[in-house]
Amino acid sequence: MFIAEKGLEIPTQEVDLRSGEQLGEAFLKVNPNATVPVLETDDGTRFTSTAACRAYLESEYPEPALLGRNSIERGHIAGLVWKIESDGFMAVAEALRNRAKGMKDRALPGPHNYAQIPELAERGQLRVQRFMPVLDEMIGDKPFVAGDVITAADLDAFIFVEFAGWVKASVPDDAANLKRWHAQMSERASAKL
Repeated sequence: MFIAEKGLEIPTQEVDLRSGEQLGEAFLKVNPNATVPVLETDDGTRFTSTAACRAYLESEYPEPALLGRNSIERGHIAGLVWKIESDGFMAVAEALRNRAKGMKDRALPGPHNYAQIPELAERGQLRVQRFMPVLDEMIGDKPFVAGDVITAADLDAFIFVEFAGWVKASVPDDAANLKRWHAQMSERASAKL
């Protein structure tokens, strides 16, 4: 979504996570952490986290500014992204990775196997449900999470809501701000990729 919102055309190569391609020798040479995304620059530099990929792309292609237009905005957006990732993404990951049959012994990302813990799946599910009203309040009556323009916080929040569906969590009926915002985000071209 970040690449699409920037209007960039970057060659991509899919990694089949379901089959464990990220754990194969070829991919581990690219990223020993066995995680995606990986962004490789023309000079061979590799960035192996979403934050690193975004920072590089924002620096190289500053418009539209998805990480903030000035130091105050950058700090504010970084805080929002951190909150969404720590309280939203991590909750979904905890629920999904500790419950899904296809993730048996893959409760944590990376090159090593970790057993699922059913109690963590339950806790993750509860955390997802508790984060929905927090996200609703974060959005408030603004068009976007951080204010009047789309930012990385919107992309992360949108992906959180979509992934929450994977653990059978939905936006609560009384989360009017979140419902309005999600409907608006769902119409963006970047959400349809």
